[in-house]
Amino acid sequence: MTALLAQAVTTNAFLTEVQKLFDAMTSMFSRGDTLARGDTLVQDLQNLGAIWAVVFMIVGILCLFNGPKFYKVATVAVAGAIGTFGGYWLGQHIDAPYIVAGALGLLFAVVAFPLMKYAVSVFGGLAGAFIGANLWAGISHAVNTAASKGGNATTVMPEGSYWIGALIGLIVCGMLAFVVFKLSVELFTSVSGATLAVLGVLALLLSFEPWRESVSSGVTANKLVIPLLVFVPAIIGLILQETRSHGGAQPSDA
Repeated sequence: MTALLAQAVTTNAFLTEVQKLFDAMTSMFSRGDTLARGDTLVQDLQNLGAIWAVVFMIVGILCLFNGPKFYKVATVAVAGAIGTFGGYWLGQHIDAPYIVAGALGLLFAVVAFPLMKYAVSVFGGLAGAFIGANLWAGISHAVNTAASKGGNATTVMPEGSYWIGALIGLIVCGMLAFVVFKLSVELFTSVSGATLAVLGVLALLLSFEPWRESVSSGVTANKLVIPLLVFVPAIIGLILQETRSHGGAQPSDA
């Protein structure tokens, strides 16, 4: 009897952590400019919990610095994650979130493997769109704030039009992705790795009460803070991957 109760408690705890992960991920990435929405992002990261924060950090660091070594695994994993969390969001509308999440996650992962070259190119374009959307939102907020302090009441750059930056990033990086396969691999692994690692670090810091208020106020002070925290390590990882690739095996687009 005691063993059954312990097993039930463990199962409930596991399901609770899984529920936290799904709710946090679908909320965080429901918009393209998620990194520039500091207040909402901080709340989602607080709900994520310390366990998933550590997982994000480990996976993100491995992907950031060693992504090209296991890019096929990373590509299938990213495809599966997109299908899983997208399926969970869709399944909530028909009261079957986990069934739809599992089905779409498996479908996306299986389809991505034989179409590896195209999947990498698509993810490279999406990485560019992600960069463009968040930089547009952050820069537009900074420009408008500076203009308002200078006495200009007119909006210089529309913050809600982050899709313009996303479109620019998608076109530029998407075109490069289909031309230079290795660059596409390095781009999407560095951006996705930096995003996971930084979000994991922030979620871990926010899980400790003494640091919560100072970290929250620091990252929400300006909409450019979190995008810079993500894209600066992404650029460093991209440079290190490119430098290392000259002395080792390069990803093949076969």
